[in-house]
Amino acid sequence: MTASPHKPPETLPTSLLALSMGDPCGIGPEIIARAVAAGATGPVLVVGDVAVLRRAVAQCGLRLPVAHLERPADAALAPPDCLWVWQPPGLQCNGLDLAQLPMGRVHAEAGRAAALCISAAAQLALGAEVAALVTAPVHKEALAAANVPYPGHTELLQAAAGGVPVRMMLANDELRVVLVTIHLALRQALERLDFDAVLQTLRIAHHSAAAWGQAAPRIAVAGLNPHAGEGGLFGDEEIRFIAPAVAAARAEGINASGPFAPDTVFMRARDTPTHPGEFDIVVAMLHDHGLIPVKFLGVEQGVNVTLGLPFVRTSPDHGTAFDIAGTGRADASSLIAAVRMARQLAAG
Repeated sequence: MTASPHKPPETLPTSLLALSMGDPCGIGPEIIARAVAAGATGPVLVVGDVAVLRRAVAQCGLRLPVAHLERPADAALAPPDCLWVWQPPGLQCNGLDLAQLPMGRVHAEAGRAAALCISAAAQLALGAEVAALVTAPVHKEALAAANVPYPGHTELLQAAAGGVPVRMMLANDELRVVLVTIHLALRQALERLDFDAVLQTLRIAHHSAAAWGQAAPRIAVAGLNPHAGEGGLFGDEEIRFIAPAVAAARAEGINASGPFAPDTVFMRARDTPTHPGEFDIVVAMLHDHGLIPVKFLGVEQGVNVTLGLPFVRTSPDHGTAFDIAGTGRADASSLIAAVRMARQLAAG
């Protein structure tokens, strides 16, 4: 099914989101198909390969027409109750049919295609042609195999936006965690931690919170070492630069506190009907320090948000799940949560 243009771009739905397909060998296309078929996304424009999305619909056993849009503006006239797909120029390359790539395998062409779709979708967001961007999972080994010079979504989107400072936030209904360092080897992450990195993270978290209606969020800073260093007994990073960065942030009017022991601060921040959270955001020094608590509460509800970009970007809190890719068993809950949060943040 192909939509032909006859209306101007200004008739696009103001609530239209861009949704990049992710790695074509993973579960991204399947969860997109499931979410759209369930009516859980609202208007979304999938930036991806038409044949891959049709394959995903078949793998999930769905009856969902796929509308091939010649250009993004055609979403204004595309038939309802369809999966709208815009295939960006250059996606088909090297004579390979992406829909014929083996499921659940690392493939350089899959990594190249995933990166191209992310970049194309980011340009739509930068040009305000869509209200926000939601990205399906990519595989970091596939990106590397394709010689993509970025290890993941966060860094790729940062480059697309001109290198603006960004931070990763993982969030669900109970906990929001912002990371100072992300996709680095542990030794490298420790080397990157300093006063400026922590202070910049606090600034980004504070200013980004306005997007979800919190002008003065309560930000807790988790320490790096056990017991937040125990006064220097277990490490002095808290004394040397984490506490000074918190003090500097407070002097700027940011409601930051800490550093707190990282093994308890997440429990204190967790917000539930029976336990109102003490904090709105927790800043964690390292990737796994911050992500394990959020993912433990339920991967299916977790959302990855990139803070600092000039547009809203969210993503599911899981990877490509190569072990079940192509079986039609993938759960779309986290993608649906990512779409819901993207709409909330875009609405301000």
